[in-house]
Amino acid sequence: MQYVYIVVIGLHVMAGVFWAGTTITLARDPEIKAERFIQPQMGSAGMVFLTGALLWYFFHGAYFGSMEMVLALGILAAFAAAGVLGAMVRAPSRRLAGANADLETQLRARMAMGERFAAWLLVVTVLCMAIARMI
Repeated sequence: MQYVYIVVIGLHVMAGVFWAGTTITLARDPEIKAERFIQPQMGSAGMVFLTGALLWYFFHGAYFGSMEMVLALGILAAFAAAGVLGAMVRAPSRRLAGANADLETQLRARMAMGERFAAWLLVVTVLCMAIARMI
C-alpha cells in the first residue's frame, strides 16, 4: 500500500510543479504565447485535483483540524486559479484565430492578466501546503 502513496504523491507534486511553474513563467513573460500552454496547464490542474482528493482521503479522512483548515484554504485558492485560467486564458485563446491586430492585443493582455492572477493564487496554494505541515 505504501507504493500507492508514493505514486500518488509523486503525481501530485509533478503535476503541481508543472502547473504552477508554467503559470508563473507565463505571468512573468507575456511574450510567450499562453494559448500553447493552456491545455497542458488545465490537464495538470485536473491531475492535481484528482491526486489531491486521493491524498486527502488517504491521510486526512473525516478529521478536520487546523492542518486541514489551512489545506482547505489552499484548495480553494487552487480551484480559483483553475477558474481564472479557464475564464481569462482559455476563453480568449479560442478567439485568437480570427482576431485582427487590435483584438489580438486586447486578448493577449487579458490572458497575461489572467496568468498573473492565477500565479498569485497558486503561490497562496503552495504557501498553505507548506504552512499546514508546520501546524
